[in-house]
Amino acid sequence: MKISMVSEHASPLAALGGVDAGGQNVHVAALSVALAGRGHDVTVYTRRDSSDLPERVRVQPGLEVVHVSAGPAEHIPKDELLPYMSVLADGLAADWGDHPPDVVHAHFWMSGVAALDAARRFDGGGYPVPVVQTFHALGTVKRRHQGPQDTSPAERAWLEPSVGRAVDRVIATCSDELFELKTMGVSGSKVSIAPCGVDLDLFCATGPAEARGRRHRIISVGRLVPRKGVDLVIRALPLLRAAGIDDIELIVVGGAGDSHALDADPEARRLLALSRELGVEDRVTLRGQVPRDSMPAVLRSADAIICAPWYEPFGIVPLEAMACGIPVVAAAVGGLIDTVVDRSTGLQVPPMNPSAIADAVGELLRDATLRARLGRAGQARVRSRYSWERVAAETEKFYQNTLSSLLSRADLPRGYRHREGLYRGGLYGEGLHRMEGTAL
Repeated sequence: MKISMVSEHASPLAALGGVDAGGQNVHVAALSVALAGRGHDVTVYTRRDSSDLPERVRVQPGLEVVHVSAGPAEHIPKDELLPYMSVLADGLAADWGDHPPDVVHAHFWMSGVAALDAARRFDGGGYPVPVVQTFHALGTVKRRHQGPQDTSPAERAWLEPSVGRAVDRVIATCSDELFELKTMGVSGSKVSIAPCGVDLDLFCATGPAEARGRRHRIISVGRLVPRKGVDLVIRALPLLRAAGIDDIELIVVGGAGDSHALDADPEARRLLALSRELGVEDRVTLRGQVPRDSMPAVLRSADAIICAPWYEPFGIVPLEAMACGIPVVAAAVGGLIDTVVDRSTGLQVPPMNPSAIADAVGELLRDATLRARLGRAGQARVRSRYSWERVAAETEKFYQNTLSSLLSRADLPRGYRHREGLYRGGLYGEGLHRMEGTAL
């Protein structure tokens, strides 16, 4: 199949750890690589955010990244990109020319806006283009947890559900997302679930481990934003000390640049001020970004990885930790409910609860046998369920099922061609006309 991935703000080539870079970048990159490895022709379209970027980057046979000029060639926070989606759609349609893809897979809601806009331009010409959507995060959940601090554009409240109803299939990453989509008016019959995956060649239990500074080490990994709950882990440290566990260090990985660049990061300053206030500043180290190739050694150095977000659409970090044989203490929210099996591959705790985090960490640190058992079970679960090869195979199946179901429609226009054992399907159908009569 000829597959177009659209990821407007999350380039697979982007460095990880910044405010607008993280799990989606990894997801788009790894899924595209795996699909190309299965013989598909994959092109990832992302917005040009630097004038130095070449138009096209060939990553490997069957996979290239195209930088589309849509707005200023500079970094723009993702919540400010909506005005440029029509121009991004222009770039998609222009690059497709007379040979549009067999399927378009949009990542994040604004990519869906652009993908539907571009696909609409081929509707009526006997060559409609199917659109599949992965949201990665939903505005309804973000508004619920962040309230007035949510920086999403106001249009997201109606555009995102409209995208979900207009596309031909939604691929959710966890079961919790399925329920949210139904409340948005997206039919459950068009939603499939394919989780994020993990690079099992990079993340594994064998290999070097970084040296520790204290007897016990716990690690938190993620962007330095309040919703990731790093402050909750810091608040657990005095509770652990009161319980007799004081020879412990917390390593926080993530943020903009190295540890020196964190001086200008407001969330980093807040976390350091909190650690001083609680008297645990000598137990907390903010590392900033760590090169991805170095992350397995960092993870293997921990007794446990702590994932304590307010909410989490999926969360790749727990999978990477489990692949390295390290148990996870995870808040029971979003995708973490699916990936971390309580008392089997890790320990689940109620969200936003430092006391529960301290209790779970304390239990793990006191029981090496429990840590080892959970680590082994986590590694087995990841290897059996969350390889990118398996995720790509499931995604490919969803593409094919969507093509098959829509090819059976009696109202499809003529002009479909047999291609590599699959039919080029008219999945777009009503397209943006289904978006509540709204033109974009």
